[in-house]
Amino acid sequence: MDENLIYEILSVVEDIPEGRVASYGQIARLTGRERNARLVGKVLSMAELYGDYPCHRVVDHSGRTAPHFPEQRELLEAEGVEFRENGRVDMKKCRWDC
Repeated sequence: MDENLIYEILSVVEDIPEGRVASYGQIARLTGRERNARLVGKVLSMAELYGDYPCHRVVDHSGRTAPHFPEQRELLEAEGVEFRENGRVDMKKCRWDC
């Protein structure tokens, strides 16, 4: 994978404000790779190799947190992100408007 692409994705993630979330697809669109939401997920799974990024602020389009990231909900709640009764982020209230 191209390091320029990795840093491009991570720089968008870095811009997500505290208390807000973005979807993988939203990040893909912002980097000009509209159909590459899975690529965004792959890059975020390796983000720790490139520095400290707020990857916990990225969820799927329905507000579901990453299955292999149990701390994600706690980190989001600590920032004031609201969750619905079904355990998903309330995307209407917390989606990053970029």
